[in-house]
Amino acid sequence: MERTGIYELGGKGVTIVGPDLELDSIAPDFTVIDNDWNDVKALESTTGKVRILAAVPSLSTGVCDRETRRFNEEAAALGEDVAVLTISHDLPFTQKNWCGAAGVERVKTLSDARDAEFGEKYGALIKERRILRRAVFVVDRAGKVVYSDYMPALGDEPNYEDVIAAAKSAL
Repeated sequence: MERTGIYELGGKGVTIVGPDLELDSIAPDFTVIDNDWNDVKALESTTGKVRILAAVPSLSTGVCDRETRRFNEEAAALGEDVAVLTISHDLPFTQKNWCGAAGVERVKTLSDARDAEFGEKYGALIKERRILRRAVFVVDRAGKVVYSDYMPALGDEPNYEDVIAAAKSAL
């Protein structure tokens, strides 16, 4: 599924691949690559936890850097029953280097660069640039989407308080 007319990048319309996820729908599992180049079925690997899924264009940008560091801080307060996964099209070695330099240990960074499966299933893939649009989802322990927010512009940050509140409510 490809959609146009819903998102602009650099003042030009772009094509979004995949549907937007609806609240109360079952979150589709997806395979991505971890920082050691291993395939990971992201939801299956975090079964039994509440998941915060943050789609970002690239950890190398200021907004993505800030967002991922913020979720890393929040994750410490949320405890082990919440998994925070940040997904981008950055390559695994770039993500690993960024995590080491940023001191990010509680957020797991995952790459969707190979197959773009996450981007397509979650309506986050920008076809023309092959990057993800910024979006955040909270998936409860049963696999249901309890929070879904697509940022209207690439540089917009999520409402962290709403995301954390949704994660806490799902515990």
